[in-house]
Amino acid sequence: MPGGRLTQQERQQIALGLADGLAYAEIGRRLDRPTSTVTREVMRNGGPTAYRPDLAHRATEGRARRRRPGGAAAVPAARADGRDAAAVRDYEEAFATVFMQ
Repeated sequence: MPGGRLTQQERQQIALGLADGLAYAEIGRRLDRPTSTVTREVMRNGGPTAYRPDLAHRATEGRARRRRPGGAAAVPAARADGRDAAAVRDYEEAFATVFMQ
């Protein structure tokens, strides 16, 4: 499954490989993943002596759910009251301009 996110089972295999004293390259070969993926996973989640697969999986889920500012999610197409969000925004800007004058 190269290219996708690591699964919880793959994280368990990484932890077992670390416990057995395997090199990152060997763990990567066993998982059919690049060495860099295994290295980044371990270093991002506590290092070789403190890596915990369950905590790493939860942390990754949290990072994946984090919304990024901007993009389509920043400007809703319709509001909860049914009004067009762009029209409301335009009206607010025009109203603020008139009010400032």
